[in-house]
Amino acid sequence: MAVLLACTRLTPAGAADVAAPRRRAVGCGTALGLRPRPTRMSDLDDTDRRILALLAADARRPYSDIADAVGLSAPAVSDRITKLQDAGVLRRFTIDLDRSRLRDGTHVLVSFAVHPGRQDDVRAAVAAADAVEHVFVTAAGDVTCSARLPVADVSEWVADTVDFEAITDYEVTALAAASWEPTAGSADLALACDECGNTVTSEGTTATIDGDRHHFCCQSCERQFRQRYERLDADA
Repeated sequence: MAVLLACTRLTPAGAADVAAPRRRAVGCGTALGLRPRPTRMSDLDDTDRRILALLAADARRPYSDIADAVGLSAPAVSDRITKLQDAGVLRRFTIDLDRSRLRDGTHVLVSFAVHPGRQDDVRAAVAAADAVEHVFVTAAGDVTCSARLPVADVSEWVADTVDFEAITDYEVTALAAASWEPTAGSADLALACDECGNTVTSEGTTATIDGDRHHFCCQSCERQFRQRYERLDADA
């Protein structure tokens, strides 16, 4: 589809003159072989961090309430939240369950000393256990979890949950209290390029390819990724 535009210009004498109509394609960039300009990535700003803090305090907070708090419109808030989800900063909206109000065992930390190369196996097994609330992997390769367990059955729980051949030892510590306050603080985005693995900065791009969101550190990496994807898709 094309539309006719009348282009008005000023002559040196200041009189209006109408140039010959010219055609401009509207909504047909693909037909002309034009490629949409990639969406530029940006770091988190103070408004993004404020939105994250409000959602962390109450994930069911209406967008209109968030909009009032940050000085934006509700659609603008929705757009920012969608971008945070696309970037992987927001993974899901969930609940903060106070299990101390439930009679389901004693709150403990269980730390596993893990054989080299088995950290992923132990972490996955522990994370899949119903009693576990949080799982951490230390720089030394140990796996620690917080869980609600019947004190008398801790050893039985460990035996049922973890492959003993994957660990060298484990330690259980009873907790008197615990709190969890997720916050973005003053953090910036730390996305990795899907092509080269480098950090994606404000100069990077984001693209949706075959329904999946991808992040790139530069247009060159995005182009290489697309070309390889198209070759693989053609060979499939």
